[in-house]
Amino acid sequence: KLVGVGPGDPSLLTLLAVDAIQKATLIAYPVPNEGSDGMALSIASSWISDNQKRLPLLFPMVTESDLRIRAWEEASQKLVASVNGGEHVAFLCQGDISLYASASYVLLYIKKNYPECPIRLIPGVTAISAAAAAAGWPLSLQNDQLLILSTPDDPKVFEHILDEAAIEGRILAFLKLGHRWMWVRPLLKKKGLLDKALFAQRVGFPDEEIMMASE
Repeated sequence: KLVGVGPGDPSLLTLLAVDAIQKATLIAYPVPNEGSDGMALSIASSWISDNQKRLPLLFPMVTESDLRIRAWEEASQKLVASVNGGEHVAFLCQGDISLYASASYVLLYIKKNYPECPIRLIPGVTAISAAAAAAGWPLSLQNDQLLILSTPDDPKVFEHILDEAAIEGRILAFLKLGHRWMWVRPLLKKKGLLDKALFAQRVGFPDEEIMMASE
């Protein structure tokens, strides 16, 4: 099972996710480097017992596509080997398993190369919806357009997206903002959007920050 565990708050796990975790004999989870536990594991830790096996899978936070593809392939092979070995596997994924998630690449690789391997997807709460809820914002209304995308690396591309959204009356949700905020904020200010945009960081964690972009 590929299990979405939400953006950070353990209480946002679904009942189905908790059930899958508790019934698993092996808990697999992504880690950014060797020896670390990873966020997904920490979110789900309350429902993991000491007698369950653990399998950390390396998903390096790098931009090189070859390294990322190799990591997805190796992780998928280990998961399939565990299933073939008789384990009931729960692979944890922070957020939702199908929205900009490493689990999606694992899913596609397994379906292509090991079609006989049974897979079940258990969705999780997204950081986008959790942030909107925490801020008391409706994310989108009935006739609204909502575009969710990873923040582009090129400021000109970002500005074009803003301009197009203004014409179409489109709501934008940008993920993976990171260091790009240094040039995103001035662009929002230039477009008069700072007081209309929500900034969210570490959603669901004790140190979360959710505020107007102008702040």
